[in-house]
Amino acid sequence: MTEWTTIREEHKIFEDEAVLALDKPVGVAVMGERHDTDLVSMAREAGEELFPAHRIDKVTSGVVLFAKQLRHHGDLTRQFNRRTVDKTYLALTRTHGIPATATIDLPLSVGRKNRVRIAANRADIVTVTADAGPADTTGASTAAAAPDPEAAPWLWTVPTAKTFPHVRTYPSVTHLARLWEGTEHTLVAAHPVSGRRHQIRVHLAWVGHPIEGDPLFERAPTTRTFLHAWRLAFDAGWDGGRRMVVEAVPGPDFWRSLDGEDAAIAAASLTGFNAPATF
Repeated sequence: MTEWTTIREEHKIFEDEAVLALDKPVGVAVMGERHDTDLVSMAREAGEELFPAHRIDKVTSGVVLFAKQLRHHGDLTRQFNRRTVDKTYLALTRTHGIPATATIDLPLSVGRKNRVRIAANRADIVTVTADAGPADTTGASTAAAAPDPEAAPWLWTVPTAKTFPHVRTYPSVTHLARLWEGTEHTLVAAHPVSGRRHQIRVHLAWVGHPIEGDPLFERAPTTRTFLHAWRLAFDAGWDGGRRMVVEAVPGPDFWRSLDGEDAAIAAASLTGFNAPATF
């Protein structure tokens, strides 16, 4: 049995004549890995040609969708490009104070060593709530103390005048919903509207809530990165255009930084979760 056969059998969450959805394990790239193997290469070496409709980071686990035939690939990638695919991730932080619902609307740029960052200084990020009126997006930051996490939905943004003018910027929006908060950790559902590289990881870190174990922001992490691609909804053009939802239930390794009781409560918080209207 090849490595691909094992992964395919143990991590398949959906398959029909057109697509294959896998619950990708941590530490394996989707495609294009220079020095290590990746899922596309594994499949090819085992005699199966797959066409990824999107990618998730190597350090991220969860749903990855592949077209089994090239004729289905174009339609799927267009759905991702047009942002009609609904993506929901789970992220675990070792922080408190994440609001019940929030939106991070912060442009991304690429800095030195190809690192993704916010296209502004951290000090210029402003935090407002819906009941505080519209954010000042035209001039200098006037943010006061952070609002109550239980207040109206938060918005993290940056004044237009404070966005870096000397780099190419990429508008990026992530919606958040807090699912559970323990004594040390917080679990959030994240929906990246724009789907940029490293978007959720950078957005959460720059508003003060980095994902635990993220090597982008934690030197020599001793755990996995606790980011998991949980749900994916797309249109099956080969099946009358019906809306399909595939879900990868987080495995035990996603909860291992929590004690037994917290892990059980956090996992139970996923049951019946319906995305807020902002999703």
